Amino acid sequence: MIRKLPQIGIIVLGFAGLLMLSAIISYSLNGGADSNKTAEKTPAPITAEPAQDVLNDNKVFGAQEFTLSNGLRGIVIPNHRTPVVMHMIWYKAGAADEPRGTSGIAHFMEHLMFKGSETSDGRILAPGEFSRIVKSLGGRDNAFTGQDYTAYFQSAATEHLEVLMQMEAGRMKGFMPPEEDVASERLVILEERSQRTDNTPEGKFEENIMAGLYVNHPYGTPIIGWRHEMETLSRQDALDFHEKYYAPNNAILVVSGDVTLDHVRTLAEQTYGTVPARETPDHDRTALPALDGSAVYTYHPPNVRQAQWQRIYAAPSIRTDKDASLAIEVLQDILGGGSTSRLYKSLVIEQKLASTASLFYRADGWSGSSLYIVATPLPNITMDQITAAVDAEIEKITNEGVSPEELQDSITRMQDSAVYARDSLRGPAMVVGSAIASGATLDHVEYWPEHIGNVRATDIQNVAQTYLSPTSEKTRFVTGHLLPERKPTPSLAVEKIEGEAE
Repeated sequence: MIRKLPQIGIIVLGFAGLLMLSAIISYSLNGGADSNKTAEKTPAPITAEPAQDVLNDNKVFGAQEFTLSNGLRGIVIPNHRTPVVMHMIWYKAGAADEPRGTSGIAHFMEHLMFKGSETSDGRILAPGEFSRIVKSLGGRDNAFTGQDYTAYFQSAATEHLEVLMQMEAGRMKGFMPPEEDVASERLVILEERSQRTDNTPEGKFEENIMAGLYVNHPYGTPIIGWRHEMETLSRQDALDFHEKYYAPNNAILVVSGDVTLDHVRTLAEQTYGTVPARETPDHDRTALPALDGSAVYTYHPPNVRQAQWQRIYAAPSIRTDKDASLAIEVLQDILGGGSTSRLYKSLVIEQKLASTASLFYRADGWSGSSLYIVATPLPNITMDQITAAVDAEIEKITNEGVSPEELQDSITRMQDSAVYARDSLRGPAMVVGSAIASGATLDHVEYWPEHIGNVRATDIQNVAQTYLSPTSEKTRFVTGHLLPERKPTPSLAVEKIEGEAE
């Protein structure tokens, strides 16, 4: 699958939002799609009490790490309360790394990785056999694609970890989908695009806004791909992408659960350690050109009853500016993080202009990130009214900043979220893997509560002035209006009655 944005599911709301991934792995930004698994095969959250040694440390998860001689980086997150393990492999390559003209190949290849491979010890797996074996072990598996990474994961009893690693290491070596499976799976991803983007007003709406914001940049291309390019994707395209990026020195192994560092490292050496390193390219991204003026995208598709107002800003990510990213996380919580936020209180409670109003921020992103403001206007409320109300709140925070009480309340809420994140196996693996694959450091994840506690009111006002103020050179945004279908305007012409005098 591919991770998605406001309309359909989860948004990565900075680190605090990453913690939400412990409960859901869903369709993602820019028209994401499920992998070749059916919905019922998506792993359910696995919960357990956090290990006591983690609770007594300032670190969030108490992760440990190692690096194999072939460059594979391994991260182990011990939790010994239940004999279960979450095993993930993250490749630092996603949709934004696709060659021009082959949009969707990263996601297509993710599908094909389940259509035939071998294990690290040479056993051949027929199409579909990988998942059948995982299921026979009482486990579950799936995969998902983002702009900057692709991840594959399985959950099972700890005693089966070696089998999982043998199979996944085999897919790292290569995969062998029959040509007929390539053709049928191409139809699957095209149908996914039809169902989730082409036939959904919200999907087309968001796709076009992102394309307008990320001009001349791969983030403007939907992860699932443009249909006309998806139709031409071939087996060789997938093999080439695998050969270019799927190397151990371009991957991160994350294992969370009832394991130890020494045990995971030993198994990793026996499985992933047999895959030779090879040269892989760095992320090669074009720069965003200057965006003059403010762009507004208005969409009147059929079958839309509820209007939506949306604005997306370009923003720094953890990797591109850690300090600014931390401040934006707190800004997000104060300005649009729930029913106590400024936007909600102003637009929904006080002015009664909208039924919902929120702000979302993606802290991950190799080449930068995005900040979204979404509002649902009440009947008879115009888009201009919503725009004026949102702009007023932005102007207030850029001119006046935030109060000490707002700042402390927000920081406390966000730090509490890190405590809750310890209570699952999948959550920590998702948080750590996504952050590291996007260019963050493990220390940033582990000491995030301390980092967020160092954010000051002046930091929040500065990032608001820099990235949200219309007078700032760094402010870049696109506003979207999703509106009900236009009704034909009745003609004012009077039909001539037959026989009537001219």
